[in-house]
Amino acid sequence: MTVVKSLLLTLGAVIAALLVWGFVEPYFVNLKEEEAIIPNLPKAWENEEIAVIGDFQIGMWLDNDSIVEQMAEKLVELNPSAVLFLGDYIYHSVDNHEKEHQRVKELIKPLTDSDIPVFAVLGNHDYDMASQTADPNEELAEKMKSALQEVGITVLNNESAALTHTDNGVEVGNALSESLYIVGLGAEWPELADSSAAFAGVPDSAARLVMMHNPETFGTLPAKSAPVSVAGHTHGGQMRIPGTPGWSYTALINDKEDDYMYGWIDDYGATGNHLYINPGVGFSILPLRINCPPEITLFKLRSNIGR
Repeated sequence: MTVVKSLLLTLGAVIAALLVWGFVEPYFVNLKEEEAIIPNLPKAWENEEIAVIGDFQIGMWLDNDSIVEQMAEKLVELNPSAVLFLGDYIYHSVDNHEKEHQRVKELIKPLTDSDIPVFAVLGNHDYDMASQTADPNEELAEKMKSALQEVGITVLNNESAALTHTDNGVEVGNALSESLYIVGLGAEWPELADSSAAFAGVPDSAARLVMMHNPETFGTLPAKSAPVSVAGHTHGGQMRIPGTPGWSYTALINDKEDDYMYGWIDDYGATGNHLYINPGVGFSILPLRINCPPEITLFKLRSNIGR
């Protein structure tokens, strides 16, 4: 009985320690550096960097919204060629959406005050959708879009933007043969993702980096259209057991057969397409993160020449 009691006490202590750490980890930023191989990448873009963050979830109880400001400051320090936001800027159950929209703008101000181009897509929470069966709030999404645009962020809804390096930095909107295209898909749950529209302005041979909120959108993209794609939505599983990459809190409560949670996803999507899932910043339901800290993903762009 003494052995059993000792085991139970040890197990209880471990669980308690994990829970305590779960409240602490959300306040530490993980900088993850990755290589992005993009076919036909113009020489001017070789070894340039693109940074990705998402899923702020501003307005959730016990939120860690101050970490968004810390990330914005870190992004300015990193000075990438562009920054991509992956949606879900507010939490669906907030009482005052206008207040939270303003809070988002305040937290990202260090970044939007810089000269770094920022691109964004919207997520399901920006449409006030806590589930796939909820009715989308188009008016709320439009207000979120406007709030981002007010601080100079380009919101892409089944659209693309051409980025070109010039003597004065990165120029947005002037499509040239040396351009890199940022392609943004519409939100998946309100059934707004339209790959035909998103890629309509992108030449077939052009280098591109594709962004979306929900990884499910990636599975619908045509072959070889998205050599490097980024998505959010999953929070990386939010609570993960070390050494068991297939298990997470989010996967446990998800009733879908396939759960794509974090990092580069193998054996998913059409031929020639590759997806990286960023674990985001905020929370879903529980204000805890274990073995899954908020992440800035910094992609170094490389061509496929000589590789």
